[in-house]
Amino acid sequence: MVIKRLRLFVVSSVLAMVLLGTAGLSFAEKPTVLAPCKQCHQPEKDLVRGTLVSVSEKFKTINVQVGQKLVWIINYGEDLKITGADKLLSISKDKEIGIRFTGDEKKPYAVSLAVKPPAKVAPDKLVTAEEMSRLMAMGPEKGGYLLVDSRPKPRFNESHIPHAVSLDNTKFDELKDKILPKEKDKLIIFYCGGVT
Repeated sequence: MVIKRLRLFVVSSVLAMVLLGTAGLSFAEKPTVLAPCKQCHQPEKDLVRGTLVSVSEKFKTINVQVGQKLVWIINYGEDLKITGADKLLSISKDKEIGIRFTGDEKKPYAVSLAVKPPAKVAPDKLVTAEEMSRLMAMGPEKGGYLLVDSRPKPRFNESHIPHAVSLDNTKFDELKDKILPKEKDKLIIFYCGGVT
C-alpha cells in the first residue's frame, strides 16, 4: 500500500514538473513551404507550397506535402479558384502547387490553388538527346562538360546518368561553390526528375 502511494506521488510530481515546465510555451507552427520551394519563396502564414499528394472529393480535402513526413490536409469547397489547371482532379500527383487558405493550421480552408507552370528554358540553352549522347561518348574531360543531377541525394544514389554529380536542388546554395566549376565558360548540363 505504501509503495503504491509512493509511486502515485512520484508520478504526480513528475507530471506536475513537466506541466509547469512547459507553461507559457506553445507548439511551433507547422512549416508551410517544401524545401525546394524555399529557394524562390518565403513562408507566408496563409499559403502552403508543396507537392500534391491526393484529393478527396468525398471529404473535400487536398493533401499537400511540405516535408518528408509532413502533409497538410486542407478543406475546400465549390468556391475554390484554380489557376494553372482546368479542374482539381486533372492535377497530377507530386505536382508543385500553392494553396492560399483561410482559418488556421488546424482547420485550413482553401481559397485558391495555383499549379506551378512548367519551367521555360530558351531553345538555345537546351541539349538534345543526340548532342548528349555525343558528349557522353567523349566523357566529361574531352567533352568539356559537367553533368549535374539536381534530384534529391537518395534518388541520385538509387540511379543516375554515368559521369553525373549530385547537386540536390534543396542544398544548391550550400553546395554550389564546391561542385560547380570555377571556369564560367564550361558547359554545365542539369537534369532532374522531369518538367515541374
